[in-house]
Amino acid sequence: MVTACNTKTKTEPVSTIGVEVSKEQGQAFIQNDESTPTVLSIAINSPDHTTLVAAVQAADLENALVNAGPLMVFAPTNEAFDALPEGTVENLLKPENKDALANILKHHVTPGKYDKEFLKKFKKLGQANDQNTTVEVKDDDVYVGGAKILASVPAGNGIVHVVDKVILPPSEE
Repeated sequence: MVTACNTKTKTEPVSTIGVEVSKEQGQAFIQNDESTPTVLSIAINSPDHTTLVAAVQAADLENALVNAGPLMVFAPTNEAFDALPEGTVENLLKPENKDALANILKHHVTPGKYDKEFLKKFKKLGQANDQNTTVEVKDDDVYVGGAKILASVPAGNGIVHVVDKVILPPSEE
């Protein structure tokens, strides 16, 4: 026997006028020490990715990196950012360049959770900024958008591939 109840309730709109709202809202800012780290928390806790984290924060992409995924994040090291022409990072971190920065960062994210060996089967990947990037295999190394995968760290919502270069979208090169 199946029964059902009508549990409709009327909700009144809530006014937020006069209420200060913090920029740091959403899943990215919930503390949870018991779950598997997300791709964002792996980057935040890596001393080699402070520039990447600063860029993600400047582009307001924290919540995108804690979504259920799965996501592959190709995470350039601080040295990879340092290798860009002088002033590039500082310029991209300016508020007026937020959209360009977000486009570059999204070009480092691919839907899926593929390890380095499985990536060898691909010739290109569709990135989160709706552009493609190349996959090349040289000896036993895998290069994505010209960046060599140095290491891979599994995450609760995907995988972080540490790379040695910033992967610029085709229109940014």
